[in-house]
Amino acid sequence: MTLRINCWSGPRNISTALMYSFRERSDTTVVDEPFYAHYLRVSGRKHPGYEEVLCSQEQHSEKVVHDVIKGNYQTPIVFFKQMCHHLVEIDLSFLDDCCNILLIREPGLVIRSHAKNVPDLQVSDIGLDVQNFLLNRILDSGETPVVIDSALLLERPESILKELCQILEIAFDESMLSWEPGAKPEDGVWAEHWYKNTHESSGFSKQDPNRDPFPEKFLPVLEEATVLYDNLKNYACRGVD
Repeated sequence: MTLRINCWSGPRNISTALMYSFRERSDTTVVDEPFYAHYLRVSGRKHPGYEEVLCSQEQHSEKVVHDVIKGNYQTPIVFFKQMCHHLVEIDLSFLDDCCNILLIREPGLVIRSHAKNVPDLQVSDIGLDVQNFLLNRILDSGETPVVIDSALLLERPESILKELCQILEIAFDESMLSWEPGAKPEDGVWAEHWYKNTHESSGFSKQDPNRDPFPEKFLPVLEEATVLYDNLKNYACRGVD
C-alpha cells in the first residue's frame, strides 16, 4: 500500500527544502505542487511564469487527483509538496486517503518575502486560512493533526524529522538531513522565480530573518494572519531525542 503524504504549506516557507529532504530517501518519490496550474486557471492570479505553469501541468483538479495524487508509483512513499491556497474549487475527498502535514511559518516573514512577487497580497495568498480549515477538518475526524513549524525544523532538524517519521510510521533516514545544492529534476517550471535560496542550500540551517520595519500597507494582513498562525502553532511538533 502506498503512503501518500501531502505537505500543505504557505508560500515562502521551507516546503521546497522539506521536499528535497524526502527526495533523499530511496523509498520516496516527490511531486512538486501538482495543483499549481489548476489554481492559476480558476483563480486568475497572475504569478511570475503564469503561462509557463499553465502549459507545464494538467489544469483540471479531477485529473490531477486521479492521475497524480492517486496514481501508481514505483516507491512505497510519495511526498506531494502542496500550497494551501491552491485548494480552490477542488473536491477534498482525496485528503482522506492521504497523510496531511501542515507546514507553518511566522506570517510576518512570509508576508515580507511573498509581497515582492505578489504586491496585492491578502491572507488567502499565504494559506493560513486554508491551513486552519484543514486543521479543523482533521480535528473533526478525530485524528491528531501533524503540524511542523519551520522555525523549529530549522533549529533542530534531526529531532523534528525523527518525530515526523514516527508519526508517519516510517523509519527515519539520516539522508534526509542534507542534499546536493542546485536544481532538481522534480522542480516545477516555476523554480527559477521562487527557488534561488533553496538551490543554494545543502540542508536545513537557521536563517537570519528580515527584521526591517514591516510595510505599513500589510499590517491588517499581518494582524489577521497572526491569529491564524498562533492557533496552528499550538499543535506544532516539538521534536524527539
